[in-house]
Amino acid sequence: MLAKLSLRNVKRSVRDYMVYLLTMTVVVALMYAFGSLIFQNELTSYFDMVDLMAVMIILATVFIVLIVAWLIHYMVRFMLEKKSTEFGIYMLLGMPKKTILRLYMTENIILGGLAFLAGLFLSVLLQQVLATVMFSMVRMEYHLHFSFSRETILTTMLCYAGCYLLALLRCGWKFRKLNIHGLMNAKRQNEEIKEKNEEVKRILLPISIIFILLFWACFGHLTNAGEIVLFLIGLVLTIYLFYLGLSAWIICYIRKKGNGIYRGGNLFLLRQFASKVRTMQFTMGTLTALFTLALMGSSIALMFNEYENTALDGKFPFDVQIHGSAEASFAQEKKVIDQAADVSAYYSYSIYTDGENQVNTWMLTHLKDWGTMFRKGQKMDAEPDLEEIEDFLQNDGVYYPYDTYMGISDYNHLREMLGYEKVCLRADEYLVQVKPRLESDVQEIGDSLKLKNAAGDGLLSFAGIASEPFSQDGHNGADYVVIVPDAVLSRMHPYYAELVADIKGRAASGLQKKLDALTLNTDERTPIGHDYKDLCYGSDTIITYAVVYAVRDNLIPEIKYMLASLIIPLFYIGLVFVCVAVTVLSVQQLGDSSKYRFRYDVLAKLGMGKPERGRLIFKQLAAYYLCPAILAMIISGKMILFISARFVDATGVPAYSGSFFAKSIALFFGIYLVYFAVTYVGFKRNTVEPPVS
Repeated sequence: MLAKLSLRNVKRSVRDYMVYLLTMTVVVALMYAFGSLIFQNELTSYFDMVDLMAVMIILATVFIVLIVAWLIHYMVRFMLEKKSTEFGIYMLLGMPKKTILRLYMTENIILGGLAFLAGLFLSVLLQQVLATVMFSMVRMEYHLHFSFSRETILTTMLCYAGCYLLALLRCGWKFRKLNIHGLMNAKRQNEEIKEKNEEVKRILLPISIIFILLFWACFGHLTNAGEIVLFLIGLVLTIYLFYLGLSAWIICYIRKKGNGIYRGGNLFLLRQFASKVRTMQFTMGTLTALFTLALMGSSIALMFNEYENTALDGKFPFDVQIHGSAEASFAQEKKVIDQAADVSAYYSYSIYTDGENQVNTWMLTHLKDWGTMFRKGQKMDAEPDLEEIEDFLQNDGVYYPYDTYMGISDYNHLREMLGYEKVCLRADEYLVQVKPRLESDVQEIGDSLKLKNAAGDGLLSFAGIASEPFSQDGHNGADYVVIVPDAVLSRMHPYYAELVADIKGRAASGLQKKLDALTLNTDERTPIGHDYKDLCYGSDTIITYAVVYAVRDNLIPEIKYMLASLIIPLFYIGLVFVCVAVTVLSVQQLGDSSKYRFRYDVLAKLGMGKPERGRLIFKQLAAYYLCPAILAMIISGKMILFISARFVDATGVPAYSGSFFAKSIALFFGIYLVYFAVTYVGFKRNTVEPPVS
């Protein structure tokens, strides 16, 4: 009998909580697919940084497990409240409490098992999609093949079963404390609205709004960790207190009989919304926090994805480039390259210096990356702090200690190798080649530099700026290199040497490792004391990557894999967080649809037609769904826009800083609309449509 009763309850639960089961199925599939990156990652044989992906996936899984455990506990408790009257009747008829608890546990275990099995089948497809995306990101071809890993299945099962076990044990502990009276009244507890001190509580709404506005105004100006922590604590409190204040404000508005309550079904909507917000204020605050984290995670993932798709190729424009001391002949390197690749041409050249740091000083005092850090004051027109600049250049490694120069003949030869047009310089002119992202910052550099001509008795004239990708992360200068006529180099010293190679086709996958394995003489130094291994990278701050040996076809996939180790877990967390949040919203409304049927039947008897009731349902659900989403967008918007603006400036990605937030919202609402549509159809069927006999 108990088995038959359990199966009947399972069938009914599958129908009533289909959204929850579908979400758990997707969660299982995601857990398995992303877990396969630890145990079934076929890229491990190509890259050395495989541990990074595993660590990031494990960290992401920890957060996912915590949130999924919260969802399962929430749903188990919610289902217990919905079935409390039924269980109370069982107890009243003499069924032992242990038997009822076992019945309830069996029902939930069957539901969880169904979702797990369905998730495993879905994971086969999702794993192949994820593997295809991963190989595509690192520019490698992937051949579809389906397989299961015992380790991945076991890990997924343990995480999933652990979440269910903790939720069931906690609900079982709560169930044991209930008696018949408690079970019969449990369902009504959340229907009661205790309207006490509403006039005082409604003040929390404007206070919350003021704090959010203050957060928008001050976020970019927080200077230390203490201020940031205090603001974040205040923000978390604001999220939860906002709903208490909102509910109280609506109740007070209804009490005062505001003009808006008599328009259409506003009175009905306001009462329903206030009731739902009051009984779910903690849950609504938690959902807002999940939406906020999901938006931030997906936006940051989109930033790095944009970087790897647009700006990364410009970091390594040459097929192979090697940095060496001024006297380096690169004989060993050429031998290694010749054995691994078909070389079309080699070209070696020198970067020169005049032993001064005039250009470095200008960059440190005029680029917005540095602000007023190297000035004697907080204003941009303050005098440069030359002692601070000297110490920084000698010890930090951002810029070379002395200005870097290149001859026009070497420059044009390199431009020709890259497919750029040659440039012309007169004997008394100079050109400044900079990273693309710095072009707008250095427009006035020619007004301040006083560079000497070949004879040293006159000054060169500024001929303009070039900003094509030119390998300026330590090879052709750091951030910049000054291009001068070859005759001017006669009064300078060779600073360090460079070798570039043009390869036919793609470089062998192991060429980078073979070059890195070479042992060079670390005591071989230039006359001015620059160690060839002291490679500088410029003003880049978010993503910096400077290497002595740069093999384009090896480094770009490696960096893409490293970025994928951050992008994929962030999308993973964001996707699960959104699905969990909207599942709670959907289940709450669908679970309460039975009691709303009576209310909508009353409206029908009062003369409201079926189309009008359908529109009223749409407004009711829209307000309920949009409230946490809009609050999350307002809170996360400031942080995302601030971070993305800094990201665009620091990396030079060709994108509008607000585009990442806009794309996250589009992705967010794509998932949102699916759940909203399912909930709307189900809610309308349960409230407006005639009951199925």
